[in-house]
Amino acid sequence: MNSAVFKPRLWTPGDWNALFGFGTNILVNMLVLTGLLRFVLKMPDDIVFGRILPAVGLMMCLSTLYYAWLAYKLAKETGRSDVCALPSGISVPHMFVVVFVIMLPISVKTGDPVRGWEAGLTWVFVQSFVLMIGGFVAPWIRKITPRAALLGTLAGVSIAFISMRPAQEMFITPVLGLICFSLILVGWFGGVRFRGIPAGLVAIAVGCVIAWGATLFGLNYGGMSLGNVTSALSSFGFSVPVPAIGHVFSGFEFLGIILVTAIPFGIYDLVEAMDNVESAAVAGDSFPTTRVLTADGVVSLIGCLMGNPFINAVYIGHPGWKAMGGRIGYSAATGIVVILLSWFGIIALMMALVPVVAISPILLYIGMLIGAQAFQETPHKHAPAIVLALTPHLAAWGKLQIDNALGAAGTSAAAVGLDKLGQVGILYHGLEVMGGGAILGGLILGAIGVCVIERQFMKASAFALAGAVLTFFGFMHGEAIGIAQSPAVAFSYLVVSGVLGACAKYAHMLPAPMPSKVEEPGAPRVITGTVPS
Repeated sequence: MNSAVFKPRLWTPGDWNALFGFGTNILVNMLVLTGLLRFVLKMPDDIVFGRILPAVGLMMCLSTLYYAWLAYKLAKETGRSDVCALPSGISVPHMFVVVFVIMLPISVKTGDPVRGWEAGLTWVFVQSFVLMIGGFVAPWIRKITPRAALLGTLAGVSIAFISMRPAQEMFITPVLGLICFSLILVGWFGGVRFRGIPAGLVAIAVGCVIAWGATLFGLNYGGMSLGNVTSALSSFGFSVPVPAIGHVFSGFEFLGIILVTAIPFGIYDLVEAMDNVESAAVAGDSFPTTRVLTADGVVSLIGCLMGNPFINAVYIGHPGWKAMGGRIGYSAATGIVVILLSWFGIIALMMALVPVVAISPILLYIGMLIGAQAFQETPHKHAPAIVLALTPHLAAWGKLQIDNALGAAGTSAAAVGLDKLGQVGILYHGLEVMGGGAILGGLILGAIGVCVIERQFMKASAFALAGAVLTFFGFMHGEAIGIAQSPAVAFSYLVVSGVLGACAKYAHMLPAPMPSKVEEPGAPRVITGTVPS
């Protein structure tokens, strides 16, 4: 098809599926974000609904419109009608980090949640520039890193931090969660049609009926109540973003605390965005990495200058939305919906009307799809390297569960004693070291694994050397940036680099095994789990 005259369709029937699926994903994140601001940080409602949420809506609308335009441009250049826009929104891991590591401690220390908000704005300000600068080196990193390492560490994030929580929520309230999940499964994996109604909408509608029906009969499935609805209606009102530049620079008072996490998490964003761009390329849509990263940095900067203390990021899940039939329109439409939700105070009402458990199965579906992609889109012989790339994320997830449990009991691992934890099989220090900087740790370990499998020992040695440097300065296997943060681990990576280098020069090897009969990396494949448009 001649791309010069080809005009991509702005909306297709499949965009309805993707809009509803992605929209509910965004809705869940906004509900969680609002809960953190109101109930954890104790932020006044006039700040939450009058300043922060309108700025969040503006940033996300700019982001989704930009990625819709980028998809339109790619479709026009290639003459293809199946191009799917990259999903984007508030970075969920960063949402928890900025709340619990930056905003909450400063709010408690100063006794003023507004000071915590200001520190969060400064945190995003710093990260925005890390993203914009890093965007120019990211394509080179993506080029030299094996696909199994990129997708493997992405699968680790997907399994540990996307899939696990929704799955737990489903089994806490199985009458809601499992029934809704079954509808998602048969609709999006099994191809069952619901008379043209998106499966996600059917699942949430059924969940609402069960939850409110249970409330009517005095049961507590979903925690619905008329009192919550009445309270939410009081939050209605029209609020537009107001510049918060003064608040941004007030937060520079806490710059020393902020830099400890802002720089490593900026690097995390670089790697995560590269992973997600790689994931989209595997699904057939190759977007320019530099444009993606610089766009995230620019829209995050605009958001923070308007009062939003949360970073923007390209989301995991492009193959999932594409498999649902999403193309260009779903992204732009999501941005418009977010503006309506955030500027008119509708989020509070949504929190009171829709049980979160009814939405959780959609997130689990996306986690399943992305976790599977790492194995489906790489040679079979790279599977051990993918498993290796998963392990740092599992360690980080396990440590987080232990920390939260001990924190709820008013204690910590240090107070309990690492020896006592070890006696009951909890190797806390191992989880702490292995899970530190998990996204980079998974990438380096996965890359070493792939290179060894392919007998590219000198390249494996170079990745091990990179691991030594990153570890020495605290970017992986550590809790903070600094010098000699984990010296023993850094030295070990250095020795591994030497061993691999020696293998490249001196080792005598057995004949290489026959190559696996799978598609070469880079060849687009059909992803299991589609929805008929």
